[in-house]
Order: sequence, then C-alpha cells, then structure tokens
Amino acid sequence: MKEYDVLIIGGGPIGIACALEAKKNGLRYVVLEKGCIANSLYNYPLNMTFFSTSDKLEIDGIPFISIKSKPQRAEALEYYRRIVTSNDLDLRLFEKVIDVCKAEGVFKVTSSKAVYKAAQVIVATGFYDIPNRIGVPGEDLPKVSHYYKDPHYYAGQQVVVVGASNSSVDAALEIYRKGGDVTMVVRGAEIGRRVKYWVKPDIENRIAEGSVQAYFLSAIKKITPGEVIIDTPEGEVVLENDFVLALTGYMPDFAFLQKIGVDLSVDGKYYPSYDPETMETNISGLYLAGVICGGMDTHLWFIENSRIHAKLIIRSILGDS
Repeated sequence: MKEYDVLIIGGGPIGIACALEAKKNGLRYVVLEKGCIANSLYNYPLNMTFFSTSDKLEIDGIPFISIKSKPQRAEALEYYRRIVTSNDLDLRLFEKVIDVCKAEGVFKVTSSKAVYKAAQVIVATGFYDIPNRIGVPGEDLPKVSHYYKDPHYYAGQQVVVVGASNSSVDAALEIYRKGGDVTMVVRGAEIGRRVKYWVKPDIENRIAEGSVQAYFLSAIKKITPGEVIIDTPEGEVVLENDFVLALTGYMPDFAFLQKIGVDLSVDGKYYPSYDPETMETNISGLYLAGVICGGMDTHLWFIENSRIHAKLIIRSILGDS
C-alpha cells in the first residue's frame, strides 16, 4: 500500500490545478479520476462554448491559447490534457474512489483498483454526474436523456427540451438549426437570466417568430413512448414527441460526502462545511476544491473563481496559512 502526502479525488481542471501545486511544492501526490482526463468537460456538448474567456480558464499561469476569446470544449480538452502530459502528472484514470476513512491520523482511500494511504485528501469531484430528475412517470423511458451531445441525432425529430438554462438553450437552438422540431418546457416565466448574453437574444427571437415553441410557467406531467403531457397556465397540453432532453441541471455526490463524514447544511442547499481560508472541512486534513463547495448552488463556483483553491489548500498543508 503506497503512501502519499496528498491524494486528490477528481481529475478535472481544479483537481489538475491541485496536482500541479502539490508537485511544485515537492509533495508526494496522486490523482484518482473515475473517467478520462477532465471527464466532465469531455461529456459536455460537442459544440459547447465557454462563458469564460480562455485566460480565465488558465491554471498555474500556463497560457491557454484559443482561436476566439471564448474557447470551445475541444480546445479546453486539449489544454488540460497537455498540462497533464507535459507536466507528467500522476493521474490514475478510470479509477473510481469508493471510500475514504481516517484512522490514527492517516486516510485510507479505497478505489475500484487499489487501496492508498494519504496524510491529506482533496475532494475535487465537480457535479456533472448526478442529474436533477424531474420526477414524472415515463422519465426512465429510453427516449429521455439528462445529457445532450450532438444536434445531428435529433434532425427531423420532435424534441422537447426541459429547462431554460445555458445547456437547454444551446440544445434547443442547435437542434432547431439541424432540422429538429423543438418545444421548450420552462418552469419560470422567461429564459434564464444567467444564459450567455450573446445567446439569450437568439433564443428569444426564435421563440417570438415561432421557430421554437415554448411553454412558460409550465411543467411536464407525464411522458409516454409517443407523447409528452404538460401542465400549462392554459391547462393540459399533449404533444407528439420522439425525444425528451431533461436538461434541468446536476448536483454533487452528496451521499459520498456524507459517507466520508463531511457535514452538510440542513437547509436543502447541502452546503458542505469548510473553512474558506484553507478549504479544510470539518474533518482535519480533508479538503474541498471547486464547484463541489457550492452544494446545490452549482453556479456559485466554476473554473474561473475556484482556481485559487489549489494554492489555498497546498499552503494550508504546508503550514503556511
């Protein structure tokens, strides 16, 4: 059983930033990632454009050169992969962490492939793996997905897109432009205010002209193999339907945090307990980094404003805080 100073759970941008900082400071470290490098980014839609500019996505001062100021998914994957390979970072890929427990001041981390010992553990697992379910009959039908990849698949199909966030709006516009018949079902009264500013007028104009149909203040009631039944302010509406994209957001793995002993708030937001000066949780030596720090408010933390977590954590581990 190999022993490390720091074991990092999660090989996304913030986990990579933590690994860089640990290596720079001479710490024995390892990163365990359940999928590929930057696994969450890999699962983003193929044509996704980031809200942040490339310089705001940089880690450790390593320049991120993109064709346009706001990079796309493929450019981000190239950037983070090259950081890993050029710095020879120790990432163990496709290795899922199953348990973390602490005894006599040392963490024992059990993965799907091995058991590790570490003096400190950093959890940087993001939030993209568990979708917020809409909780209606038919949600588990094969035609329903909580993830969206490529508009070509939906050409010539009748598609219901649930939600009005960035992911929902991007999917609706792309599918419409590839020949899909798109209907949006939106719980609120308007398109989300956090939708990218250069995209929001586009979807609003497509709705106004009737190219994309939208039901606001509405919710899906039931999904069947050939239809979607929705509740609207005007009453029940039945739509012929081939596919449903329930892009209603995602959440961190709260069950895992609870299992390893991290305290969560009881207000329904599930904010994890940590010291914002060091990112250390209620468990001594166990740290959080990245979007997982925001509980259900997954919009609070992202690459741009959580890059600093790596330096805060390693500084705390070295006793410089």
